[in-house]
Amino acid sequence: MRYLYSSTIGCSSILLFALQPVMARTLLPHFGGAASVWIACMLFFQIMLLLGYLYSWLITRYLSARLQGMVHAALLAVSLLTFSLRPHVEWFQTETGDPAWSIFGTLLLSVGLQYFILSTTSPLLQAWFGETSPAVALPYWLFALSNAASLLALLSYPVLIETLLPLSSQLRWWWTGYACIVALGCATALVRARSTSGPKRAVTPEPGKPVLWVLLAACGSALWMSVANHLSQEVAPVPLLWVLPLSIYLLTFILCFESAGWYRPSIFRWLLPVAWFAAAYRIAGQGPSGLMWEIVTFSVALFVWCMFCHGEIARTKPASAGGVTLFYLMIALGGALGALLVGVAAPNLLSTYLELPIAIAATALLALYLIYGMTSPRRLIRLAVVAAVAFVVATRFELGFGDIVHERNFYGALQVSDGTAAGGPIRTLYNGKTLHGVEFLAPDKQRQPTAYYGPDSGAGRVLRTAGAEKKVGLVGLGVGTLAAYGRTGDVFRFYEINPAVIDVASNYFHFLGTSEAKIELVTGDGRLDLQREPSGSFDVLILDAFADDSIPVHLLTREAFETYFRLLKPDGILAIHLTNRFLDLAPVVNAAAASMGKHVEHVHNAAEPGLQILAADWAVISGEGQVNPQEKTVRLWTDDYSNLFQVLK
Repeated sequence: MRYLYSSTIGCSSILLFALQPVMARTLLPHFGGAASVWIACMLFFQIMLLLGYLYSWLITRYLSARLQGMVHAALLAVSLLTFSLRPHVEWFQTETGDPAWSIFGTLLLSVGLQYFILSTTSPLLQAWFGETSPAVALPYWLFALSNAASLLALLSYPVLIETLLPLSSQLRWWWTGYACIVALGCATALVRARSTSGPKRAVTPEPGKPVLWVLLAACGSALWMSVANHLSQEVAPVPLLWVLPLSIYLLTFILCFESAGWYRPSIFRWLLPVAWFAAAYRIAGQGPSGLMWEIVTFSVALFVWCMFCHGEIARTKPASAGGVTLFYLMIALGGALGALLVGVAAPNLLSTYLELPIAIAATALLALYLIYGMTSPRRLIRLAVVAAVAFVVATRFELGFGDIVHERNFYGALQVSDGTAAGGPIRTLYNGKTLHGVEFLAPDKQRQPTAYYGPDSGAGRVLRTAGAEKKVGLVGLGVGTLAAYGRTGDVFRFYEINPAVIDVASNYFHFLGTSEAKIELVTGDGRLDLQREPSGSFDVLILDAFADDSIPVHLLTREAFETYFRLLKPDGILAIHLTNRFLDLAPVVNAAAASMGKHVEHVHNAAEPGLQILAADWAVISGEGQVNPQEKTVRLWTDDYSNLFQVLK
């Protein structure tokens, strides 16, 4: 019996966490924007996890053992029959606006029931095991096993699964694994159905415990997602960096619920202040710069914070089987609330990335109550008021003087600022910490191309030498700098997924308004909108969706290149911006161009600080020919296969 329960829980958890990246990867070509799709998927799965835990609590409380087994076996059978290997994206896809609801609808219809069933396995089987083995201590080791299996799946996906299997094979193997889980689940359900016991009377926990479980779980959930968001802004907004904080989050659950337990309040009362100070120091921009310092500091700090949150949850866990499902329900509720704070509330209520300081402050208040002995409600309320006032003041001055506008939505946080630099007064656009455009404020310099788009850049060379009355398609708007190259009779059509970027470029910068070309703005994912254009529409196509280190993989696949060259005229030119701090995308472009027999020229321009021109790398693809020999080659990327590990610098 022990092995049946443990194997079912372990295998179910592996499939649970393998499904998340598989579905996110499946949806990318349809919705665009890797980071935003990943966030929406994580939020959906967190909510479904809560519903699965709620189901487990309800049936163990209100149904007899026989009915519990029968109902669960029936749901398992239905979920197997309704699973589809092809997500029905077209039923929910919208032309414009926030894609989160479209993603939710697609996931709900495609894998909602299956994920719901998998999420019920751990709490439900732990409750059943506790009731059928009353002489054995409550099996909290099964919760540690569940998180260990989840961690294994999470780490295996980018390292093994994604690199070895195309996406279609991943879905088929997942379905095969799910069929095995249904068989195991039905076996445990039938064992349960043989029992003749009635509904288990729920044990009422001590007053305040459920609230404490929710607060601690919400804090841990908000912390890992906020750290992931922070690293996405400071390092690179790619899903690979979400694996590390989520792995730390799961690891702390494993350590805290392992039979012996690793959490010691006497130790963490000293570690917590160190983590708070180190994080505040880094958020303030102090200390040594560099990729590793940022990752290491916040990874270690997150480990300390989550050990505190999950250790305190484990210290107060119920001692009887009757309270197990309620305990896990409160943990899931807290996890969903934390995810909603970061994934929904913060983008809609905050103009900058302030969810991490809020989550850290919440950790400090909980620690003052739980391990520092500050139990007076009045003192805690006073501290909370002081923290709120400090937060309001900080939000007013957080980004310094000279800011014109802060705007945030599903796709990120935008900041427009005025300042002085070499060459005179300038206006800049930042998305998080990444520069997206620069404009000189002096009227005689406002049409001067800057940033990654100087006259010697790949895009600058192409647009300066192209013929008259050309039609140019541009994926990615920024502040509209490339419109400066437009001449009378030209048509520049920009495709931009973020409506806030269009608003900022149109109202706070002058490149679009002063261009001699006719400017057309299209809101939506570049690849999806390009697919609707007639063949031979453009003389030049420019892809500028990679400069902020985010990698919309679906724009670099063989299928995407087929679309680009269908839209280009026979002598048309494709220019791709490849500037990236952490990834070498040139081999990916070379492989795609070679698959179509196209010639590639790589163009690098040096920085010119006095002209506000940044160093940039471009690939210019045109005509028939050979790809220039490169030291590094990679396997051709398709909609079914990509591998970011191959192109790490």
